[in-house]
Amino acid sequence: MTGLLNDIKAMAQLREAQGGKWEAIKPEYAARMRAQNRFHTGLDIARYTATIMRNDMAAYDTDTSQYTQSLGCWHGFIGQQKLISIKKHFGTTQRRYLYLSGWMVAALRSEFGPLPDQSMHEKTSVANLIEELYTFLKQADSWELNHLFRALDDAKAAGDRVKEQEIIDKIDNHETHIVPIIADIDAGFGNAEATYLLAKKFIQAGACCIQLENQVSDEKQCGHQDGKVTVPHEDFLAKINAVRYAFLELGVEDGVIVARTDSLGAGLTQKIAVTHQPGDLGDQYNSFLDGDAIENATDINNGDVVIKQNGKLVKPKRLASGLYQFKPGTGEDRVILDCITSLQNGADLLWIETEKPHVGQIASMVNRIREVVPDAKLVYNNSPSFNWTLNFRQQVFDTWEQEGKDVSAYQRDKLMSVEYDKTELGQLADEWTRNFQRDASREAGIFHHLITLPTYHTAALSTDNLAKGYFGEEGMLAYVRGVQREEIRQGIATVKHQDMAGSNIGDDHKEFFHGEAALKAGGKDNTMNQFG
Repeated sequence: MTGLLNDIKAMAQLREAQGGKWEAIKPEYAARMRAQNRFHTGLDIARYTATIMRNDMAAYDTDTSQYTQSLGCWHGFIGQQKLISIKKHFGTTQRRYLYLSGWMVAALRSEFGPLPDQSMHEKTSVANLIEELYTFLKQADSWELNHLFRALDDAKAAGDRVKEQEIIDKIDNHETHIVPIIADIDAGFGNAEATYLLAKKFIQAGACCIQLENQVSDEKQCGHQDGKVTVPHEDFLAKINAVRYAFLELGVEDGVIVARTDSLGAGLTQKIAVTHQPGDLGDQYNSFLDGDAIENATDINNGDVVIKQNGKLVKPKRLASGLYQFKPGTGEDRVILDCITSLQNGADLLWIETEKPHVGQIASMVNRIREVVPDAKLVYNNSPSFNWTLNFRQQVFDTWEQEGKDVSAYQRDKLMSVEYDKTELGQLADEWTRNFQRDASREAGIFHHLITLPTYHTAALSTDNLAKGYFGEEGMLAYVRGVQREEIRQGIATVKHQDMAGSNIGDDHKEFFHGEAALKAGGKDNTMNQFG
């Protein structure tokens, strides 16, 4: 920002140049409106946030305690309130992002209604949500600055020059609510051309970071469900190239690509990779295919496919669906190959979808990747699909058992029970959970921690609690005690919901446009005044 006073001077010069035709335009009002609209396009946002993300990645390489975090949001309002809360509690948005989950778009934002996470929702719905999120974040900037402008007017009216300068400094140094969004493009919604076209929509809406997974587009499954089918590296790399070309075409040179591998939990492939010579990428992919060695031609039946694997003829195992099966126990090796290949061919960050939150498991894979790509970094899904309580209690139990500690007071398969909440094991498991992100960023190369679906669950939980009380014996007290009273006491901005929705901004604009004739909504009869 150039500074409020400088902008006022510039606007005054513009007005004077009009020879009186702009006499009704007040330079200070125009300067205020300009300050409230810092980002004019989604590409402005994408370029700005890409720089932030690149700087954060460099800072993490120097100091792993400088990891980043995000929460998944399915509506612009949810994202807005998250960033307002972050600024309120921590004073800055640094290293805090937004995550945009394809799962939540499918479940909550599709015109078909709730859908499973299988890329069946409309292609443009994710791009639309990116634009919506940034619309709400820009409105949060406007809302916060509007409060500062009103405080500035009060200071001027009181003749308090010290306060006036203090507020001007806050305006000039205002930190925007605009932060990077990591946006889920699933498996690209089609071929590489479809991926490129959709990536452009994402970027034009403001996304600086696109997450792409190596599943078959038309067979895509949630990373925590069965039936996942991966593609050969050649197909996946073409889509990485498509996303990079989209960033470059639109002038977002610092755009970030997250290459996600689902190979740890995927036992199937749709294609046998093209290979030209032993040891090439296609041959390495095919080496993981499960199959039966062929001793003679009579072992080959009508319709069978035969490949050369490690110098031998092999008939890959083909399911009734036409899909091919990988050898059992090869998931981790396939993950390592996926990750190294992606980083060597244009991806910036990795995403390894795991079946549990275990620092040691993640670190074992990352350490192997870093033998080839030393600065490899992960985006990690702190997934609600994990039973975090049970997982960490079982990890503590297993560790104690290995150390020879007496665990006879605990039943491993029943550790979720509330009876263990205040035990030594339960409390240590909670401490491991508390430290998971710090430990994993230090020991397992995780640059960014996200929770994919948190606000899906918080919306359900808070609604359940309100419904239980309001429609039961508590009646209106359920809302007053459980919601409004807490909003007031915790300083939640939405308690003045008219203001949060832009009523005061609109009133100020009315004054700008109409002068003394403005008909405002925020007068003495506005019930919002009850909240001070």
